[in-house]
Amino acid sequence: MRDLGVVQRGAPVLAERARVFDLPAEREAAEQAIERLFSSMERIGQVHPFAKGMGIAAPQIGIGRAAAVVQLPDPGTPAIVLLNPRITERSTDADEQYEGCLSFFDVRGSVPRPLWITVETTTLDGQAVTTTYERGLARLVHHEIDHLDGLLYTARMETGVAPIPVEQYRQTGRSWAYEQ
Repeated sequence: MRDLGVVQRGAPVLAERARVFDLPAEREAAEQAIERLFSSMERIGQVHPFAKGMGIAAPQIGIGRAAAVVQLPDPGTPAIVLLNPRITERSTDADEQYEGCLSFFDVRGSVPRPLWITVETTTLDGQAVTTTYERGLARLVHHEIDHLDGLLYTARMETGVAPIPVEQYRQTGRSWAYEQ
C-alpha cells in the first residue's frame, strides 16, 4: 500500500486530529482533497479487490484535513463523501467483526462497533447534513471517522487482543451485514 501512496502506521499524520474545513470558504481545498481521495481509491482498487467495501481518509494520503470517502462493495452504489464528519448518536448494541486498514494491510483485527451511528457532515456549501448508517456501512464510516480523530482500529480492540496476520484471517473472516 505504501507504493500506492498510502501513509503507513507510525506516521505522525495518522495520530493527529484532522483539521476541519471552513465551508464554504475552503470549498476549493475540500474539493481538491476529495479528488485526491477518489484518485487514491481508484489506484488501490485496481490492485486489490475489496469484498466488504473500502474507505480512505485524507490523513492516509498525507492530508491532515477532515475528509474521507467510503465505497460499498456494490460497484453501482455511489461513494459516500464525508466532510467534517462527527458522530452525534450511536447504538448501545455492538457487533464485533474483523477490520483491515490500508495503513497496515498485513493484519486484521476484531473490532467492536455500534450497530448504527448518526453522523453530521458538512456539504461543500457549508450546510450540515445528518445521516444514519447501519451495520457494515456504519462500520466503514466509523472506521474512517476514527482516522480523522487520529485513531487506528487497534485503539478500539479489546485489551489484550492483538491483530492477526492476514493469512490467518482469510480462514476465519465472515461477511459484514449491510441490512438488518
